Amino acid sequence: MVAVDAGTIWPEDAADVEEGIVATWFVRDGSTVEEGDTLCEVQIEKVSVDVVAPVGGVVEREVGENEPFDRERTLARIEP
Repeated sequence: MVAVDAGTIWPEDAADVEEGIVATWFVRDGSTVEEGDTLCEVQIEKVSVDVVAPVGGVVEREVGENEPFDRERTLARIEP
């Protein structure tokens, strides 16, 4: 399993922000994605960030849509 951690996509200019939210998931649990596919859009301090798949495989979402998360949280896992 490859973790998609929030800390890897956290904007540098939002270092003092503690929480983000998953605005939209573009894939369902159990979906197969290719490396580079957009998994979801997150919002951190009013900045939208697209989260892409670091590898191809089957997605297991760890955070729900409209659910807040901190930078230590895993957003999803991908089984290559």
